[in-house]
Order: sequence, then structure tokens, then C-alpha cells
Amino acid sequence: MTGGSDEWWEGNAAVQVPAQVEYEKATSVEHALTLLTRYGPESRILAGGHSLIPMMKLRLAQPEMLIDINGLTELCYITLAGNQLRIGALTRHAQLLDSAVVGQYFAILHDAERVIADPIVRNWGTVGGSLCQADPSEDLSAAFAALKGTMVIQGPGGAREVAAREFHTGPYQTVVRPAEILIEVRLPIRAGGGSSYRKVARRAGDWPVGAVGAAVWLERDVVADVGIGLTALGARNFAAAEAEDYLRGRPATADNLDRAGQIAAENCRPVADQRGPADYKRHLARVLTARVLSEALSRAGG
Repeated sequence: MTGGSDEWWEGNAAVQVPAQVEYEKATSVEHALTLLTRYGPESRILAGGHSLIPMMKLRLAQPEMLIDINGLTELCYITLAGNQLRIGALTRHAQLLDSAVVGQYFAILHDAERVIADPIVRNWGTVGGSLCQADPSEDLSAAFAALKGTMVIQGPGGAREVAAREFHTGPYQTVVRPAEILIEVRLPIRAGGGSSYRKVARRAGDWPVGAVGAAVWLERDVVADVGIGLTALGARNFAAAEAEDYLRGRPATADNLDRAGQIAAENCRPVADQRGPADYKRHLARVLTARVLSEALSRAGG
């Protein structure tokens, strides 16, 4: 039985359905860019679809054209290139989790991937799709912010690089223009480093109440450089820059790690919601920051 243009009925439950949309399958990156240019800002890229399709069902997103890039195998890879790890935007979460080279250099990514959603989502959801969704509760955005990665964006005029911390301009907003595609993430490989990610959620696979990732590089027990990423805690660009500034150049002592956690909590702006009050989230920011820094330092020593 029909329940109007926005829903239909299954038993006694109303089921929402997307608005009418056109669909075309891209055969290459160049073809996808041509389609984006042709159909303009009302077109959307379809990768894993685990965020876009639910938004379309709720009519929070109503694109006129879906451009399916799932067949673009040239965007699905994890490779070492000099002193960088390069991750194709169409790489699935499960592939990132299963990669030995990712685990060798960036344990933070394995930590994060283990707590992202469930196996079904990880098998089909993509790294690029998660980043471009720009959800404030998205785990990988904070992890890449901590690692100080670089995003490669392809457009009709060529490729450009954007720092991970400049990629997101606000909730559900990025610097990717209507006729552009995120094609790759690049992570610098540096000696003497370790990383970690921890998340508190109401149940396994849920969006986080709060989460923190950290990467630390040491020189003679002094913090030479550090990156701290915060998820769902109201941190600008997913980063705790003030806490990083405090730690850089200081000995890696427990007191300094605790102080960095306090600074991270003082400078984040969590929002009270169904997952918890703001004060509790600030408490998580403080405790989790100190814990992931400690674990990252332990891994750096190893």
C-alpha cells in the first residue's frame, strides 16, 4: 500500500525510500570526472554507499545523478612509494585492516578499523567514502589527522594535494569541489614513531561517544613531533593542536601526557546528545588522550 511519495508500508511499519535518481557507472577516473562536469553539483559519487544510501532514504540527500565508481580498480590499492604509504580512495576498510604493511607502519589504522561498524560495512565501505562523508563522528578522519596525511584530489584540470587537517571544512563538508574526486591518501613514514587509537562507544560497532588517536615521534626520550586526532569531541579539523604544541620538545613523561590530555579536553567543544553530556565527553578527551599517547610511545619504543 502506498503511503505518499516519501514512504511505503511493510506490515504496520512505514519504510522510507529515496527520491527518483538517475544512475550511471563510471569506467575510469576520467569518465567519472566527465560525468561530474556534465551533471553538475546535483550529482554524487557512489562508492560503498553505507552513508549516502541511508541519507537518500531519509531524503537528507537528494542527488539527481549517482555516478558509481565501484568498478574503478585503479583506485583500490595500498602501496609503499619512497617514504610514503599510499592508499587508494576506493580501498575497502577490510583491506586496510588486513594489510600487513599498514600494521607495520601505522598501528593506529588497524586500531581504528577494528572498531568501525561491523564486518559487512568494513567489507564494502571505502576509505575515501568515509573521509568525504565528513561525519564529525567518523573514525578515520581523526586517525589521518593524527598521522598528518595528505589527500590527493583529482579534477578536470589535474591533481592537487590538501593536508588532512585542511580537508574538512565543517560537518559533512570538505574541500572537494563538485567536479572533483578524492583519489588517494598519502602518509609520511618516519623513524622513531608509534601510534594508537582508542574509542568509547555504547555498543560494539556504534558511532563513538568519543575517540582519540595519536602518533608520536621520539628523539632521545623527547617528543620530537606528535599528532593527536579527536573524533566526536568537537575538535577543529579533528586535531588537538594545543595539546600537540604543549608536548612537542618535552620529555615523554606520564605527567606531560596527563597535562596534554587536560589541554585537549579544555580546547575541544563536544556537543551534548543521546550519547552523553558534554562534560563526560571532555572527560573522555582527557583520559583517552593520555592513554593513546602512552600506548603510542610504547609502540615507538618497540
